[in-house]
Amino acid sequence: MTKNPLFSAFFFLVLTSALWSQDAPPTVYAESFRHDATRITEESFEMKLGSENPTYRELIKDARGHDRFVFTVTPQVLEGRNEIVAWQARLVDLQHAMYDNILMTSQEPSSEAQNNLWRLDPRLYTAVPVAARRVTKVDGFYVTMQITAHHFTPLDSPYLDSMMVHVDFKHSDPRTTLPP
Repeated sequence: MTKNPLFSAFFFLVLTSALWSQDAPPTVYAESFRHDATRITEESFEMKLGSENPTYRELIKDARGHDRFVFTVTPQVLEGRNEIVAWQARLVDLQHAMYDNILMTSQEPSSEAQNNLWRLDPRLYTAVPVAARRVTKVDGFYVTMQITAHHFTPLDSPYLDSMMVHVDFKHSDPRTTLPP
């Protein structure tokens, strides 16, 4: 029996793409309720959140180099408790601070995944899968967040003791490029 090299190459491509697609994290995309033309200075950073450093704050500059937005991440705890169950990211425009969080698709809370990309919640059965790349278009730029590591204490509890998150502020749509 002779082997057909074209069939072998086709089979290899199908198998490779199937394996690659299993490894690629899902991407969840949303557009902010804000649709302005504001541009930013691109930047990327890694956040290391934990019980010792539960909050994060980063000033995001506009295209002219002026402080324009403040990006914060704060822990979500159960009422009357100290244990962290998730973190919440917020982006506030310093010139229009009346909007609490412009990472949301609507100013009204909802359970839809697209309106919850700002909730960094690695528990099972949440609106956004833990491994998902969370891409939100805000004005003339994109904010991408991806949980790269997290740890529960104890392991079978819903309480987090640490989380690492990669964040990008970019002008180009990150869905057209490979994940970090």
